[in-house]
Formats: sequence, C-alpha cells, structure tokens
Amino acid sequence: MRKLTSYLILGSFIALVASGCDSFLSHSDPTSFTKNNYYTEPAHAEAAVNAIYEDLRAVRGGGFGGAPWLMTEFQTGLANTELGQATNSLDIRALDNSADNGYGQTYWNSHYRGIANANEALANIPNIEQLDEATENRLLGEARFLRAYYYYNLVRIFGDVPLILEPVGLDSENLAPERAPVADVYDAIVSDLTWVESNSGLPFNNETGRATMGAVKTLLSSVYLTMAGYPLQGGDQYYQLARDKAKEVIDSGEYRLFDTYEELKQESLENTGEHIFMVQFDADIVDHNGLQYVTLPYNQDISVFSAETGGIFAQEEFVESYESGDKRAEEKGFYYSEFSPASDRSVTKNLGGWYLWKFFDEEANVETAVSGMNWPLFRYAEVLLIFAEAENEVNGGPTQDAYDAVNAIRDRADIPDLSGLSQEEFREEVWEEKFHELSFENKAWFDMVRLRKAYNLGNGEKFEDYVGHTFVYGPTLSERELLFPIPAPERRNNENLTQNPGY
Repeated sequence: MRKLTSYLILGSFIALVASGCDSFLSHSDPTSFTKNNYYTEPAHAEAAVNAIYEDLRAVRGGGFGGAPWLMTEFQTGLANTELGQATNSLDIRALDNSADNGYGQTYWNSHYRGIANANEALANIPNIEQLDEATENRLLGEARFLRAYYYYNLVRIFGDVPLILEPVGLDSENLAPERAPVADVYDAIVSDLTWVESNSGLPFNNETGRATMGAVKTLLSSVYLTMAGYPLQGGDQYYQLARDKAKEVIDSGEYRLFDTYEELKQESLENTGEHIFMVQFDADIVDHNGLQYVTLPYNQDISVFSAETGGIFAQEEFVESYESGDKRAEEKGFYYSEFSPASDRSVTKNLGGWYLWKFFDEEANVETAVSGMNWPLFRYAEVLLIFAEAENEVNGGPTQDAYDAVNAIRDRADIPDLSGLSQEEFREEVWEEKFHELSFENKAWFDMVRLRKAYNLGNGEKFEDYVGHTFVYGPTLSERELLFPIPAPERRNNENLTQNPGY
C-alpha cells in the first residue's frame, strides 16, 4: 500500500491520510512517498481516492471479539447473541454501554480516517496538471460522496461531532477540534452531495463498485428523510426533497428489485440490479470479509470455517412479527433455523434459533472457507420505501405511486398489497416494511432515532415511543440511547470534546 507522510490528529489517533492501491482493491508493493513527490501524476489521484473507500470495510467482518457493525443492531432490541466473550456486544444489548466500548472507537477512527483521506484528495487532486478535467471531476465527486457518507454515520451515531473539511497537519491550529452542531454537519453533507450532483459527471450506474450518481441521489434522499425527522425536525420541505430524490432514482430505470432473495447475495449480481452501493470484498484480492464468522451459529459444526461465533442472530419474536406467508420469514428466506453438519451433509440439524440467511455464503461455508461477499449499503428496496414514506407525508396520505412502491416489495414477499389506508396507517405499514425488508443491514436503529419510535415485539401498538420502550428481554431505552458515547480515548486526548448526556 502506498502511504503519504501527512497526518491527521483527531483525539487520540494519528491517521495516515492517504493510502492507495494500483487498482480498486488490490494491494501493491510498498512504496514510500512524501507530499513533495506525491500528487504529481494522474495515478496518484486514483490511488488517493481508492484509499477513501478502504475505510468502508473497517467496521465490517467479525470474529470472537464481535464486530463493530453489530453496535447499532444490538441497540434495537431485535437481535440476540451467543458470543459470551464479546462484551462490547453484550453491554450494548443490555443497554449498559460506556465510552470505553471498542465498537464506537472503531467507527470514530475509521470514519475520520476516511474523512482525512477525502480532505487530502480534495485539496491536492486539482493541482495535478496532467489530470484531464473529466477524470478530476469524477474523482472529486467520489471523494465528496464518501466524505458525506462518513459524516452521515458519525452525526447520527454521536450527534455533534468535529467538522473538518480541510487537511490537518501536525502544525495545524485544528488539532483539538470542538464538536460542531448537528445542523452544521448536515449542511456540509448536503453541500458535498449537491456539488457532486452538479459537477462530477458520475455515471448514474455501473458495475465497478465505485460511487455513482444513483448512489449519490440515494444517499441524499436518505439524508433528507432524516433531516425531516429528529433531531432537526425539518418537516415537510425535507420530506419533499427526500421524495423527489428517491423518485429521480426510480424514474432513472437503472435499478430493479431482484426476483428472488437468493439473488441479493449472488456474487455475479453484485453491484447490479437492486444493489446501488456496496462495500467491496473479493476473496481473491483481499482478506475475506469475516461476515460469516460473526453470523454463524455458535460452534454447531455446520461450516468449514474455523470459527463459528454466534455473534448475532435474530430475536425470535422479530422473525415471528412478519406476516403469515411472508417469504422473508420462511426457512432460508432471510433467516434459517436448520442446516446440515459439516461432518455429514446428508442430514439436517435444528440450530435452535433464527440465523441470518441473507448473509450466508453457502459456497464459502460448505466448500472454500473464504468469502468475498459484498456488504449492501444501499439497495433499491430502500429507495422505494423512502419514496413511499415521503410521498405519504407530502400528500397528506398515500397516493397510488406510494402504494406501488411499497407493494412492489410486498409482492416479492408474496404478501397482500396495501390499500385503503389512512395517512397514519400507511405510515406505520411502511415503517414496518422497512424493518422487515432491511433487517440487520444497519438501518433499523437509525430509523428508530429519527422517528423517536421503537418497533414493539410485545403486546400493544406496533410502534411506541423510543424513550421508555422495553425490549422483549428486559432492558428499557432511555434518552441517552438516542446517541452513542464519544469514545473515552478521544476525550482523554482532546479536552475540547464534551460527552453525550448519560455517559
């Protein structure tokens, strides 16, 4: 990996601000660069932007220590675990989280490293004289899209966060930044994404795994939907913006729902069809993603992988919350409860729980013990649900277009179409559909916080106030669980970082 000798200090960590690859994923032979001899050739610009993508992988994977992506899943009350040594997971699931939790630190470190790489690329790529304008704009567009994505996660997870939009060196005055208001962070996110829309010339869709205009508009629709809700409570104008951006993606005709759920994890269909933007893994180029380890049942001998950790599986009551006949809740739809042991593939064993079939790489688990399965960040199904929710709010009730959007997802699940609903009834049906369709894809907790509503698996209304909601296994959400804590190491090394309430 090529690395630059320019650093960003944010709290306790020092991040290399650019490390690139000769291709999108492959590692090259080590080479040493300084700022004086880097950013002099077009290849340097490509490598610098490639480096920004790298940190999309940092919170994925997993092993006996769990995995950072589990962080938001366990704060929904919809997930269970068998991994007793993964204290980071157990503490969050019990709503006993603290600022010393390593998951939060990984999110903070990796996302600010990605931001630092983006800042360096944005500042230096325009100075490369040999770079043609179209390539320059494309690369700047990818960098801004990724910076916006990283900030979008950070502001939703931690609230007010340092907003750094320029490179920071060791002699910078901004080595101990203060937290910027949430509104300012969202303004920066929107500014980046609207710049990309107007200036980058990104293709609307392609199969490379790089940022596209479809991904930009999808992210922007999600951002606007969040801005309509909490904490900003922007209301109608942002519902309309979310609706309009989602409609642009729909009207493009570039994406479609797959016919079957198995296609969602078919390697030959990655970055196509329903997949708008994914975290890229390739078992032939880089280490496999580790997703199999953390989602396999604990030591049940169903896989040729060396580790089966039981790191996460679905709460039984959540699987039971799907409508009768919903294909997603059937065996090997989105979940599975039985599989053959590696010692004898001719028999089937009951696993005692509902595990995540939507992430199960059958070839890897039965044959190769190496998985290059990509991780979905944005699917077309989410665009349809964003559109349906926002359209309902904009029009004071569901239109035929809103029904068509959500019913396309229900049709694939083989459950009855929605019709004849009030605005409130339709609103909650769309919320529930999103919980069911995008389960365990790091969407549910963010929706709970923007809506201030929790999905109720017990008796009573389907949706109830987030604060005061009790999980089916005991713990009760308080106001502090609207955010995660600022990591303790960051505050020890930066006295300007305040802590979120309750931590």
